[in-house]
Amino acid sequence: MSAGILSTSAVDALALVRAGRRRRRARWVTVTGILAAAVVTAFALSLMLGQTIYSPAEVWGVLTGQRVPGASFTVGELRLPRAVTGLLTGLCFGMGGVVFQSMLRNALASPDVIGINTGASAAAVIGIVVLGVGETAVSVMAMAAALTVALSIYLLAYRKGGSGARLILVGIGVAAMCQAVVSYVISRAAEWDLPAAMRWITGNLNDATWDRALPVAGAVIVLAPVLLVLARRLEILRMGDETAAAVGLPVERSRVLLIVAAVGLLAFGTAAAGPIAFVSFLAGPIAVRLLGPVGSPVLPAGLVGALLVLVADYCAQFAFGTRLPVGVITGVLGAPYLIYLLVRSSRSGGTTL
Repeated sequence: MSAGILSTSAVDALALVRAGRRRRRARWVTVTGILAAAVVTAFALSLMLGQTIYSPAEVWGVLTGQRVPGASFTVGELRLPRAVTGLLTGLCFGMGGVVFQSMLRNALASPDVIGINTGASAAAVIGIVVLGVGETAVSVMAMAAALTVALSIYLLAYRKGGSGARLILVGIGVAAMCQAVVSYVISRAAEWDLPAAMRWITGNLNDATWDRALPVAGAVIVLAPVLLVLARRLEILRMGDETAAAVGLPVERSRVLLIVAAVGLLAFGTAAAGPIAFVSFLAGPIAVRLLGPVGSPVLPAGLVGALLVLVADYCAQFAFGTRLPVGVITGVLGAPYLIYLLVRSSRSGGTTL
């Protein structure tokens, strides 16, 4: 009799577990689907709306290769490269940022804060102002610098495993040094170098072209699936290194793979549009709060990043009577949240994602 009761209880418990998994999966699919729909809507509106408004039929005609008077140039040559670059860079910053925040279990562990984006900016500004190299070389220097800074932070913080707190503190120090380099070089720049250099300080889509969009598209096609495949490992790392090792996960190897893929996305995104301020910082926490404690935040964070960039860029173009860099708008959004996290961290002793 007792065995029958025990068996019934086990079946009921298993049914509850399965029902819970279905609910969590359904919530992840619903939230991700809504975010994807919002991104598609923002992308479409950015093509239709502006100083001249085009109908959906006219925009669709341009996208399908038809010749539409006026729209073929405005939409096809100006708005479309800008919107595609914004969408892709937002994906890169959102996915790359949430990897660091989740892996280190701290919302402050964003590439904006720990110096990866600032290192790319420093290299690009040196290339423009000091070396006088072309745009392609500047992008290569920025990507190489982002990878180098990430590796340097990891090695400097490594001591029998990469502690999240050490990585953040070392990263903040590296970010300060890189920012000092940027400020010094800008202060000595010639007047004609300043417009190009400014893109690498706040992030800017005003001069977006297909030449910049295509490399970041290739990076998303190659590296985004890698992060999605590694998402399960990232979820285990969020439970802590000891727990991850106890369940058989190769902790350091998984961390290195995640860092390389995430920094690759961040580097290509930065090379395309500059270090758009605080997108990496905001996308992860927003995605996690929308999802709750369910599923991987990697893809939702990428979609949030894309939505942030598209909406902020539209506001930067038309909301203030002059065209501002998109990084100015995202910086205004991100700075108060950074202050909030710092205050909460000082009171509670941590800022988990």
